[in-house]
Order: sequence, then C-alpha cells, then structure tokens
Amino acid sequence: MPEKRLQVVLLAHTPDPEKTCALAARTCYSASEYDDLRALVAEKDQSAFLRRIVASGHLSVLEHASFTFGVSGVSRALLAQVTRHRIASFSVQSQRYVSLADGFGYIIPPRIKAMGEDAVAEFERQMAQMQAWYAQWQEKLGKGEGSNEDARFVLPNACETHITMTMNARELLHFFSLRCCNRAQWEIRAMAREMLRLCKKEAPVIFEAAGPGCVSGPCPEGAKSCGQFEEMRELYHNL
Repeated sequence: MPEKRLQVVLLAHTPDPEKTCALAARTCYSASEYDDLRALVAEKDQSAFLRRIVASGHLSVLEHASFTFGVSGVSRALLAQVTRHRIASFSVQSQRYVSLADGFGYIIPPRIKAMGEDAVAEFERQMAQMQAWYAQWQEKLGKGEGSNEDARFVLPNACETHITMTMNARELLHFFSLRCCNRAQWEIRAMAREMLRLCKKEAPVIFEAAGPGCVSGPCPEGAKSCGQFEEMRELYHNL
C-alpha cells in the first residue's frame, strides 16, 4: 500500500462551546437562576468576559467544552506519544481485529524523503518485507483474530493507524502548549497544529492565544529553545 498522508477531521464538539464555558463561569460569580444566566449569555457577546476568565487562570470552566477529532495517516509511533495525554479519550483501529493481509499503509519520515529517491525506495522495500513477514505469520498461525494478534508483532512503528480522540478545551490548551512546540516530534506537531486550526474556527476566543508556550510568554524550553519565538508567534496568531 502507498504512503499515507495526515488527515484531521473535527467530528463533533460541544454546541456553542464558548457560550457554554461563559455560562459555567457566570455560575461561579452570580446569584441568578439558570434561566437568567442563559438569557444573559444568549443576548450579550461573551468574548470580553471569557477573555478575562482565561487571563485570570480560571481554566476549569473550559472543561465544559469538548472536541472530538478523527485522525488518520499517522503512525503507531505517534500513537505511543499522544496516549500519554491521560485527560483524553481514545479509540484506535485495532491490529487484533483488523487484518492487514492486503497491505498496510505507512508513514515515511521527512528526513528519509530528504535523502532522495533511493532512500525512499529502500524504505518502501523494507515496508514490503515486513508486509511479507506479516502475511507469512498469518498463514502459519491460521485464520481469525488470534492470527492477527500474534502476526502484528512484526509490524513497524511506521504502520498507519486511525484514532478517534476527545479532549476538553482546557486539556487541549495544555496539549497545544507541548505538542505545537518546535521541539516536539514532527508528526505529532503537524497533527496538533491542524487540530488547533480547527479549534480556532469553532472557539476563537478560547484558543486565540493557544499554541506553544512562546506564543503568550517566554519560551519554556530555556537553553534548549529553538530561538524562533517571533516566527512562532506570527505563525500561531495567523493560524
């Protein structure tokens, strides 16, 4: 099978996420009943109020808005990284129940591509060899999920997978601060950047200062900084 390309789709999100978060915040500071609070939030633009809430660090109210993404064209190596974010829900294409006997998609690292056609051809031959090993073990192990379960041990980290994941807005801000950084691994950085682009469309106030730590303050990487904070600020402000 050919090389796979990254695709990120925003499958679902909390309706009116910013109004939902503003309503949650107003609950903390008002004696009004919910009908009155809902009317206030519906009638008046909540952008300035929500900015003040975010600036004050009262981020728990952002947990009331969630976003669900469908991601494909990413490697099992990325899967090992993204599932370290524990305040999230993940559903992943199973190599136990999904047979890859007809071939598996794979991700070619940019540094290998940059080496030229011969390097890419060598990488593709290696993928084909692993596919052959997988098929051989499936045949030896017999049919059914047990065959997939054990044959998959010869599959590479480059093997493509599909992920459905859900995070709340507060966790997304944390996720973007880490994974949009230039020092993050290239594949998860590309995924995080596309996720942020989609989030900004639906909740521009919540995510207007989102991105790596250098977007809204000093670089948290210290001596390991990439030194490109001005370029990064421009990139993420215009995302």
